[in-house]
Amino acid sequence: MTISVPLSRLHDRATDALRPLTIEPNALPNAEGSALIKLGDTHVLCSATVDDHVPRWMKGKGSGWVTAEYAMLPRSTSTRTRREAVDGKQGGRTVEIQRLIGRALRTVVDLGALGERQIILDCDVIRADAGTRCAAITGAYVALSLACRGLVESGRIRKSPIKAAVAAVSVGVVRGVPLLDLDYSEDARADVDMNVVMTDASAFVEIQGTAEKEPFSPATLDMLLVLASTGLDHLFAAQRDALALAATS
Repeated sequence: MTISVPLSRLHDRATDALRPLTIEPNALPNAEGSALIKLGDTHVLCSATVDDHVPRWMKGKGSGWVTAEYAMLPRSTSTRTRREAVDGKQGGRTVEIQRLIGRALRTVVDLGALGERQIILDCDVIRADAGTRCAAITGAYVALSLACRGLVESGRIRKSPIKAAVAAVSVGVVRGVPLLDLDYSEDARADVDMNVVMTDASAFVEIQGTAEKEPFSPATLDMLLVLASTGLDHLFAAQRDALALAATS
């Protein structure tokens, strides 16, 4: 792939750098687990609620469940986004994203060890500048881990059902340049747009990749996956730091 003239990026970051990242644990004291993740100008508030009931179709199976809900606040974007509740139904994008969050988190949970209870993850976008689904997955993992930690500490389960960490990041190609963690201005101009969800054991959970214009080559795919791995290493480190901070506060 031909590399064109280097792009100037907000926050003076390199092509392989994340936007400024913070994860604040216990951002919602009333929730069993919560985290506020800020990735540049994308901010997502994630909370975990423990429900001692499972969906009706899972009753009597001795297993738990993890599910997610996702929403964007009306002024998380430059113009007001209409509340979906006003229309009486969720849009297709919302349904797709919350299913992705739920799938991603369930891959790292031993549902049998959770017992017959479910954990509901609420991911609310406060401020959107692209990458909201990736930030939601990354932040929701911290909220989920804190909720599971509480279940163990209270004696409701014997061991944590968390098997691995999971996080997500976007990558893409803009004007021939591979970029990590696209903001909205970059995402809107991308020739290739991809979201990569992985565990900290370097195992893929999901890859969502699209050629916006011309098809892209296997070499470009390989390059983007390496770039994603770089970003994911930083995200996993931030998750660990947030959980360690919560343990001492």
